[in-house]
Amino acid sequence: MKFMLPRCFFVPAIVLALLAATPLVRADDATAPKDKPLSKAQEKFDTDKDGKLSDAEKAEMKEESREKREEKKKALLAKYDVNHNGKLDPEEKEKMQADIEAEKAARKAEKEKHQAELDAKKAEKQAAKDATK
Repeated sequence: MKFMLPRCFFVPAIVLALLAATPLVRADDATAPKDKPLSKAQEKFDTDKDGKLSDAEKAEMKEESREKREEKKKALLAKYDVNHNGKLDPEEKEKMQADIEAEKAARKAEKEKHQAELDAKKAEKQAAKDATK
């Protein structure tokens, strides 16, 4: 005896298959770079304001980035290259790393202090609000 499904099951099966495939197509379209907005840094170089960076605009952005890296490198060498040999020796690198870590710790402490002040103000407001009830 052969079992056959009624025809009423075929139409919903086809509809479900189409619905399952539709999000896959939309996901591909949504990830297209044309829909992705430019970052603030990229907007700076989008001279024609078309929402995309042309090859010339990308080249300008890369050139400025390279120049900034070179300037930063020169500044670090001027600050930490004690023996003026044009490169950072291990001792000089250690000093640079120690300074960087100290700066990070100072920024972190400042951020925590600021957050504590915000939390204290929030607690004061909440206490005043609770007192008025």
